[in-house]
Amino acid sequence: MSEELIYTEPNALLIEECRKGKNGAFKQVYDLYSSAMYTICCRMLNDKDDSKDVLQESFISAFKNIHQYNGKASFGSWLKRIVINNCIAAIKKRNNNIIPLAEQDLPEEPLEEKPKIAYTIEEIKTAVGELADGYRIILSLYLFEDYSHKMIAEKLNISEGTSKSQYSRARKKLIELMRK
Repeated sequence: MSEELIYTEPNALLIEECRKGKNGAFKQVYDLYSSAMYTICCRMLNDKDDSKDVLQESFISAFKNIHQYNGKASFGSWLKRIVINNCIAAIKKRNNNIIPLAEQDLPEEPLEEKPKIAYTIEEIKTAVGELADGYRIILSLYLFEDYSHKMIAEKLNISEGTSKSQYSRARKKLIELMRK
């Protein structure tokens, strides 16, 4: 006998109010999720103005399509997927080739083992911000958003091997930037 786990959205009543078009509910949902979604935008886009624009576009899209949210997963994860898709679209619009190297399956480059050094969050954010768009987006999706290389490959229309090699190079470049 197997038990099926059913997810219960803690903000289900609020989401239902949004479906009914109640303005106060939209503001409450925005207030609940905007900070976390803005952080994702900033990390992926590395530009505050673009991040604000994508955040607003994402909430508009979410509210227009709220009837598509089925409650099988958290509303936050559904919204996060919209935000990430909009970030990727913005980066593609900004520069057509987000992968800085030729599309090819390259072997991963081993990282040199060095003594561990502690860095502040601000130092890490700054270094991530200095990465090329292709490196930064793959690093962000893999490390921070828990996307697999297969999911990244599908999202960016690249091969899984390219995702892995770009991630490896991004880590190497990030370490190089951190040591400066």
